[in-house]
Amino acid sequence: MQKAHQKKIRKAIKQLLWYIHRDRKYIDELLDTEYELTPEQTERLAVIDKVYEQQKYMYKNKVHTVPNRIVSISQPYILLIVRGKAAAPVEFGAKMDLSLDEKGMTQIEKMSFDAYNESDVLIAAAKRYFERTGHYLERILADKIYRNRNNLAYCRQRGIRLSGPSLGRSKKNAGTDKKTDYKDNADRIAVERAFALAKQKYGLGLITGRLNETTGCSIVLSVIAMNVDQICRSLLRLFYDIFISRYKQHEFMLIFIQNNNAENLACC
Repeated sequence: MQKAHQKKIRKAIKQLLWYIHRDRKYIDELLDTEYELTPEQTERLAVIDKVYEQQKYMYKNKVHTVPNRIVSISQPYILLIVRGKAAAPVEFGAKMDLSLDEKGMTQIEKMSFDAYNESDVLIAAAKRYFERTGHYLERILADKIYRNRNNLAYCRQRGIRLSGPSLGRSKKNAGTDKKTDYKDNADRIAVERAFALAKQKYGLGLITGRLNETTGCSIVLSVIAMNVDQICRSLLRLFYDIFISRYKQHEFMLIFIQNNNAENLACC
């Protein structure tokens, strides 16, 4: 049953490839005349030719993968990113690394439409933090993928504690600070919360731009909106603390004056 289904799919793909080849000949015949394509049409036709060559290669070689496979004619810059997750093994769109500093400000460390290794971003992010603040971080809370030998050596030389388990097999008599590990895991929730908040509240999961520049601008604007909201919350919290401290101070003065009046009345 499965083989028969595969044969039907291959037959349908063969017909579709032939239709594209036939229509492409019609376009070439029109171009031999006085008809000219606009720049947008020329770019779209080049994308269609590339998709045709990729599909033809996979059909002839009986494979399902090809380097830099195009999955959208209108957005050829979007490539497949294999994540290996159970819910979504393959994802589309921009891939980026976000960092959250001690003040709650979000930074885009890297953004690309191509697949890349996230562990290579950590050292560059630490350097940019040093350039902004003039000192290195006390600790970095990151996933296990960031704990490779290069990142661990870089953090060790600069006195940065990179959270997570040690590399290799866990030793039987290795002492672990459970309180520190628990605090690191609890603080790392803020980073995961930043991703969820950006997608649900700031429109990061509702980007519909067609151009890669438009998509990049939309992502940056979402992060800027998050940082502006964080600044507003910090100012509001500061104003609240000042107001409460002044209120308590005046309340103490009022009670003190009332007590003094009561003592004066008692003396009289």
